[in-house]
Amino acid sequence: MSKHPESPRVDDAAPPALQPSGGGRMHAEDRRRQIVGVAVRLFSERGFRGTTTKEIARDAGVSEAIIFRHFATKDELYAAIIDHKACEGGGAGMRCTVAETIKGGLAEVFERKDDRAVFEGLALGMMEHHQHDPDFLRILMFAALEGHALTQMFWDQTVRVLYEFLGSYIRERQRDGAFRPVDPLIVVRSFTGTIIHHSLNNILWDKDPARRILNIPNDEAAREFTEILLRGIAADSSGSSKAARASKRIGETARRGASSSSGKGTKKK
Repeated sequence: MSKHPESPRVDDAAPPALQPSGGGRMHAEDRRRQIVGVAVRLFSERGFRGTTTKEIARDAGVSEAIIFRHFATKDELYAAIIDHKACEGGGAGMRCTVAETIKGGLAEVFERKDDRAVFEGLALGMMEHHQHDPDFLRILMFAALEGHALTQMFWDQTVRVLYEFLGSYIRERQRDGAFRPVDPLIVVRSFTGTIIHHSLNNILWDKDPARRILNIPNDEAAREFTEILLRGIAADSSGSSKAARASKRIGETARRGASSSSGKGTKKK
């Protein structure tokens, strides 16, 4: 990251059209939020590399120097967007992570191990978020395609945390005998991939009625996607899932034993 060479010298005063009533200046925190909002829209339309701070300043109605008074670099502005989106709706000083959001919203159904409510609630929450904030999903796509370093921030704060948290729930339900033995991370990838693909179709294609393939409300989509997932990973009620795990362990033990014997025989030669 390299700092912009210009040093801000202009007073933080908005143009007359943006001045609050009474002639006062916009509060610093309000100004930051305004700049972030404009940057979100422009980054989502043109990407990080395709958007200049001059364009952000113009659309925000401030000088470029004001942008750098609040954000020393364009990267810092991008980081502020990631933080703002991760903690949107949280109070000041509140730690906002995906894990905390999931635990807060789905704590009860996690506790009682209501599989349908867990996955349906997660699916609906993701789809509602994507629907109400399509710009952020577009920003993440641009950032990934551009190989922007700050995508790691979103990965650490959101993607990795979600995989670990939901994966641990799936492992617990496998130990309970409710789910068949399959890599929990594959289950997470399959489920979240379905939700994100559905949202991307809604954002990129289905706005045009001529290209619309699937037109269903979010709650119905969440219910059906959950049904498909649970039918795919549910353990056989006869207990064949436990038998399969036992058989797999026996097979692995036999293979290790055969490999060990083979190794000893080779040494003797």
